[in-house]
Amino acid sequence: MTSNTLNAFRYALLIALGGFVFGFDASVIGGVVGYVSSQFDLAPWQVGTVVSIPTLAAVLASLTIGWLSDLWGRRPVLLALAALYVISATASMLATGFVSLAVARGIGGYAFGALALAPVYIAELSPAHLRGRMVAINQMTIVVGISAAYFSNLWVQTMAGSGAAWTVGTGLAAEPWRWMLGMELLPALAWLLALMTVPESPRWLATKSRWESARQVLDSILPKAEIDIAIAEMRGLIEAAKAAGQSRFADLLSKRIRFALLIGFIIAVIQQITGINTVFFYATTIFEQSGVGTNAAFAQAVLVGLINVTFTIIAMALIDRLGRRPLMLIGLVGVTVSLAVVAWGFGTATYVLGANDLSALPAELNASLLQPLVGTVYDSDVAFKTAVAQLVGDAALRDHQAALLNAAMTGNPKLILAGILGFVASFALSLGPVMWVFLSEIFPNRVRGVAICMITVFNSGTSWLVQFLFPIQLGTMGISGVFAVYAGFGLLGLVLVARLMPETRQLSLEEIERQMAARAGAPIDEGAGGSR
Repeated sequence: MTSNTLNAFRYALLIALGGFVFGFDASVIGGVVGYVSSQFDLAPWQVGTVVSIPTLAAVLASLTIGWLSDLWGRRPVLLALAALYVISATASMLATGFVSLAVARGIGGYAFGALALAPVYIAELSPAHLRGRMVAINQMTIVVGISAAYFSNLWVQTMAGSGAAWTVGTGLAAEPWRWMLGMELLPALAWLLALMTVPESPRWLATKSRWESARQVLDSILPKAEIDIAIAEMRGLIEAAKAAGQSRFADLLSKRIRFALLIGFIIAVIQQITGINTVFFYATTIFEQSGVGTNAAFAQAVLVGLINVTFTIIAMALIDRLGRRPLMLIGLVGVTVSLAVVAWGFGTATYVLGANDLSALPAELNASLLQPLVGTVYDSDVAFKTAVAQLVGDAALRDHQAALLNAAMTGNPKLILAGILGFVASFALSLGPVMWVFLSEIFPNRVRGVAICMITVFNSGTSWLVQFLFPIQLGTMGISGVFAVYAGFGLLGLVLVARLMPETRQLSLEEIERQMAARAGAPIDEGAGGSR
């Protein structure tokens, strides 16, 4: 591997550390939500808000980050977002109620805008033949961050259960969920420092006519023989765009961008509407629904992180060999089948309390109130929870739900676990890394930042809706119904991707631009740059 390639990989990795912070920030709440629900007496909509508000803030970020990055540059905007993560982590661990926790997490959510900007930045710093793997590094760091959050939560939970000195007594430090949230400060600070060593995007520098600076950056990441070719490609496309006399937003509405926007929108929505962030952000809650208990639920959440990392590594190895389209199709088949298995596993479970089960329930719960339910079989989690709540109250059901389900559920938790892990594996092989690589490739240089952030609005908006609705759906549709809906969307996504998604493997960004324009029926000037 040449020094230029090593530099390109190093820059990609440092930029992608933001993905680690994002993954940690997004998933750490899964271990926190049970604690804060009880401590702050949260209603289901408030639980959904605490979990989903970072994604809602990311919608706002998506509306502005592209414009800011095109105006000021990729590097300074990412530095600002890294600082927001530091502020958010500090404020979250010190929160005193629902409002302060929601606001603190919302601040971090605006930094989720880095999720859209980082792939653009990496793609613009990457040689064409390595671009897929380099952009996929960002997805890799996301899944490692998700996994790290699960491990961190499990460690804090274990320490709290063992009576470690720093988790007992009184005061803020003795509340385990604050330690869980505070752990994010470490990666957030590390990313802020790392970004200070990364150069600006050469393609952004080119759009500002800073050709000498662009050449210096290219000299560090490309063989000398390829630098003039890259400069010529960028110059040709920029001059062609200037000759067209359109603004960025007018260009986004032009016929030659239409197909890229359509397929980008479809994939961005399908990525989230199949429920992946329900699994990532509510992992502990979901596993509690399978009747395994709280501690086992924390441990199984760790398995989600490990599977996610493993199959993302496989995707990175295959994305520039097998291609973007085949991975998407294979993964979507797995997503659909796995979600159907989870829905069936929960749907065939029954719930019944025996006399011995009541004596095993936590002492804090007045189990004698549940005597009328002994021997009654319920066919759904909703019916069982409703009956329990009528006898002991909503607050008691919320605080002791894991123990109640552990005592009452008769089903196949191993099948449910296998379905969840199959879903995560299929997502990590396809929709996770491939979407961001594909989006970083299909838009012209001049509008790439704005276009991806525009698509990310729909991606983040869908993610927010799925996260916010899950606690409400859990109480109305039941866990089986929720996953059945996700499976239906997976099947729809498979059909649309099979019909519409083109292959972009081993094409230069300029070649892909011509291909997208041709698919829209409006080919651009063939003299605007060649392949490399």
